[in-house]
Amino acid sequence: MKTTLAMAAISAAGLAALGGIALAAQDRSALKVPSGLSFSEFKGYEAWEDVAVSQVPGSQKLIAANATMMAAYKKGLPAKGQKFPEGSRVVKIEWSQKPNPASPYPVQVPGELKSVAFIVKDTKRFPKTNGWAYAKFDVDPKTRTLKPEGTGAECGYACHTAVAAQDYIFTAYPPR
Repeated sequence: MKTTLAMAAISAAGLAALGGIALAAQDRSALKVPSGLSFSEFKGYEAWEDVAVSQVPGSQKLIAANATMMAAYKKGLPAKGQKFPEGSRVVKIEWSQKPNPASPYPVQVPGELKSVAFIVKDTKRFPKTNGWAYAKFDVDPKTRTLKPEGTGAECGYACHTAVAAQDYIFTAYPPR
């Protein structure tokens, strides 16, 4: 019985490691939302500066922005009536939550990657959506690879119209 349980634990650990390997080995540059943005348009997003974090039940999200957008954030945007500059880019990386067993107090930390979403401002390419385009890539639980969600660059626009007065951006840059 103990041997069977130990083998099951080793198998589960191996499968989890393989899932991480699948994400690491995936050629993300080839990913594209059908009729929409491609992952390759956001090369280097991993090094963008943090804007803020957000939390929804069961998930944690990091919002980061490129240098163009960060400069605007540091000048006080989003603000009523003010616009982010062309070339502004945002990434939202979402993870499941898990407790940190090493912490001396209860704290939730990122667990499994759930999705990576992007936003870009380009009024020439996306005039119908006030210059903003959106793309989201979810982790497929079966293959442990990222898959595009939705179609077209407008796939996040309807949600963001709630903050049209803030140039369609929800997250503010909090004091540091």
